[in-house]
Amino acid sequence: MHYLYGGKRAVPRRLVATFDSEPQALAYVTWAKLKTNPDGTAKFEQGSALAGFDRWEHSETPLTDDDPDSVFHNPSPNML
Repeated sequence: MHYLYGGKRAVPRRLVATFDSEPQALAYVTWAKLKTNPDGTAKFEQGSALAGFDRWEHSETPLTDDDPDSVFHNPSPNML
């Protein structure tokens, strides 16, 4: 399983979605990202799992104690 996290300055990262594979997670981020700012932060599609965050990261292992069952698994644009 691959874990997708959202974050923003002064706020701890939070698990926002899980995926079966890394390519699925990266494709989702590519879709969700509207704009990348010069400082490396980003603006994400409203309604996406990353909406409201300005940073993202992913991992093959959990980085927080967030419950993976409490977030979308394999979200896609058609789920909006």
